[in-house]
Amino acid sequence: IESLYLEVSTVNGDVSLPLHSSIVLFLLSYTECSSFHVCLVIDQADVLPSLSGLVPGGLAVSDVRREELPGLVRMCRLPAALEPDACFCRAGLAVVLRHIIQRACQLMPGRRDVASLLGFKNTCLKACAEVSQWTRLCELDIPSAVEEHLRNPEDQMCRLPAAILNLEKRLGEPVKVHNDDKIRRQKLQQQKKSDSQLKGPSSEMESHPNETHPGVELSAALAKLSADAVPSPATRERSDIRKVKTTDLPELEHVFAEGLYFTLTDVVLLPCVHQYLISLQKHTPSTLSHLPLLLRWYQRVQELPSVLRAAKDCGMALLSLSMADPCPLQPENPQPSGAEQEGPKVKQEPFIGGPRPTLTKLQENGIDAVYSAHPCPTWTVDWESLPAAVNPTEGKMSDTRAVRKQQQLNNLVAMVTELARPGHTVVDFCSGGGHVGIVLAYTLPKCQVILIENKEESLVRARDRSAQLGLTNIGFVQANLDYFTGNFNIGVALHACGVATDMVLDRCLQARAGFVISPCCYGFIQNTLKFNFPKSARFTETLSYKEHMVLCRFADQTAVSLPPERRLIGKRCMGLVDLDRSWAAETHGYSVRVMTMVPEGCSPKNNMLVGIPTR
Repeated sequence: IESLYLEVSTVNGDVSLPLHSSIVLFLLSYTECSSFHVCLVIDQADVLPSLSGLVPGGLAVSDVRREELPGLVRMCRLPAALEPDACFCRAGLAVVLRHIIQRACQLMPGRRDVASLLGFKNTCLKACAEVSQWTRLCELDIPSAVEEHLRNPEDQMCRLPAAILNLEKRLGEPVKVHNDDKIRRQKLQQQKKSDSQLKGPSSEMESHPNETHPGVELSAALAKLSADAVPSPATRERSDIRKVKTTDLPELEHVFAEGLYFTLTDVVLLPCVHQYLISLQKHTPSTLSHLPLLLRWYQRVQELPSVLRAAKDCGMALLSLSMADPCPLQPENPQPSGAEQEGPKVKQEPFIGGPRPTLTKLQENGIDAVYSAHPCPTWTVDWESLPAAVNPTEGKMSDTRAVRKQQQLNNLVAMVTELARPGHTVVDFCSGGGHVGIVLAYTLPKCQVILIENKEESLVRARDRSAQLGLTNIGFVQANLDYFTGNFNIGVALHACGVATDMVLDRCLQARAGFVISPCCYGFIQNTLKFNFPKSARFTETLSYKEHMVLCRFADQTAVSLPPERRLIGKRCMGLVDLDRSWAAETHGYSVRVMTMVPEGCSPKNNMLVGIPTR
């Protein structure tokens, strides 16, 4: 049985559950999944009695001291799920919730309502918060905004959190679903039928302008949740309905948070919104009128029996709130959340021209790409003597690509071997199927190697390969980079895309760890909540954000299919972008070398940044 580790908060002696923990418990109750042992992470003894009404019945529950946590769990932000062999950990709210659903579907394949939580093509909250505005809003912004409000409800009386306003705004946006043309035609047919009834002489129907009744949408949503639902008979629309252009069809309204269907997003939001509404009702009830769509959503989720059962199981006494006429918002206007705030304030126009003005400007200021000599250009892993499961040729790739992959690994393993000492922990960030991490674990048996990857399928492949080899010095963490907080000695990443390189660099700097990183996808670099470009003082003094993006764009033009002179410019731009990164790292007390992999043809993205702390 897997262990599920959840945070417990203790403030001034009062014990409570953070929202992330409450959300996980709510999902466990909703899915009726009892295949996890829940471990409540505590800082003081005897907290379980205080939480008895908040933890669903039927779960195996115990408490554990923070210092007693297993090694991989201790290195991650909670919630976290640990497999019985203690070498595979899933961390972070969205990753853990998706895992619970998948496990419940394995145990109860007939639970259509549980399977549907993952949404169309099982993608609900799959993209990490760094790249998905929606995941960031649900996983981070809403819970943190509500918890901040609950800490100081009186201070929040005069304004609504930006995250809550963003959610209200999104609930008013038109809905798009994969079969929306069909449903929108059904809605048009329903509207025409309703209009004809209203015009009839005996009609006594009343119109309520402030309340909508999405009949077709609600029918589609409830049919999706019904375990015994049968497909509706294929009825041909009336000829006048068939002739209407798609652009002229009525928009669909939200039934639930993501649109028509109840998904994992609703499960995440309900405990947060519930706590927020309780506080508003207690402190500033008039504020509720500013959130008519959120209130409508809150009432609608209560129409689902499974939600009511899970809420009762988790001690959530859901409110019955009247939806008053909406008042104009006065405190502040909706603000973009998460990734919407990323990037420059002014929309950038498409760049026309080449990189030469930017390159010339840098050169005039004494800045040009500088590459250090490779310290061991002939070093190679002895691939012939290694077991098959270590070799990338065993993966699903062509022979030519497998040889290039071996050459790339030669470079990274050589640099890590130069830095590593017995007892060191080496972290392979963005590990994918484990090509780097497995070679390191096999060739450095006295080091502990941890693979971190967001994609479960890739990490499971890596685990299976390591199991074939009988490796005991390797661990696996499925998580976004932000959820890994452990200490380590060396960080390595092969072709970390875009700002993922900067996220890995940031984690290494925080841990005062050495790093060996091969960047990739320079064209995806952009300002984020955590990083602004250029990064170093000298580059910032010389280039604007737009000019730096010119470098990033042309740094991607190194493909072998391009003319040689174009590839040379691309290589120069790559060197400049990485020089900026290296100078930024040096201000944190690091010595950094930017070098080229050998042979250069092993990859169009053949740069390596190798850094060690100097103080």
